[in-house]
Amino acid sequence: MSAPERIPPRSVTTAELLAKGELKVRGRIREASNAVLYCSVSYEGRDAFCVYKPVAGERPLWDFPDGTLAQREVAAYEVSEATGWGLVPTTVLRDGPHGEGMCQLWIEAVPEAELLALVDGEEPAEGWKAIGFAEVGEGRTALLVHADDARLRRLAVLDAVINNADRKGGHLLPGGEGRLYGIDHGVTFNAENKLRTLLWGWAGEALTAEAVSVLSALRDGLVPGGALATRLAELVTSVEVEATRGRVEAMLASGKHPEPSGEWPAIPWPPV
Repeated sequence: MSAPERIPPRSVTTAELLAKGELKVRGRIREASNAVLYCSVSYEGRDAFCVYKPVAGERPLWDFPDGTLAQREVAAYEVSEATGWGLVPTTVLRDGPHGEGMCQLWIEAVPEAELLALVDGEEPAEGWKAIGFAEVGEGRTALLVHADDARLRRLAVLDAVINNADRKGGHLLPGGEGRLYGIDHGVTFNAENKLRTLLWGWAGEALTAEAVSVLSALRDGLVPGGALATRLAELVTSVEVEATRGRVEAMLASGKHPEPSGEWPAIPWPPV
């Protein structure tokens, strides 16, 4: 009699782990303006660390009155996944020790070459893109630059799509295997142009062929009834979904990275 066939254990996905696992609060990240809790999460033999941002700990914002910041964080992850670039760590909406909130996989940043710098002179060196001039004290200014890095360029496209109002240097996390992640996407998807970012180095330049392909796929997913449009409608308002579709259409029509509008501060403060 043959031995019974062994069924290998089911692999728990990161999304399942974050959505269904037991959350234990290990500490609080004090620098954040809203409640940000560092947690461990365990589910069916898999463990990880994560960030949990309860809705109850959000500070109300006059220009984001609809929905929650946690929902917008999840929406940003959904768009990131739709691009295929994987620029946002796995993020889910779930109940936790302090009520409903966003739960995002913790990314342990790894040391790598600088992505941002302050330099003397009026032009960036080769391999760098100019952002603008910044005061550095005693009446002195320096040129703020970011690396001419393909990962940052993809993130600039994502930020333009989700209308990120707060892309600071501290929201860039280099991960393992050359990955780069963007975090803190609570102030996104506003129907009005709110784009504030440090990644203006490609403003007005032609989009890469890769970006055009990704934006075309996003446009398909954002048509009424499309998979991405349906998912976003669960997280942000119908007006904001329509505005997201409009931003994608505008970028495809221009074929270029957007430029600052002049109607809103273009760079977040503080920049890091």
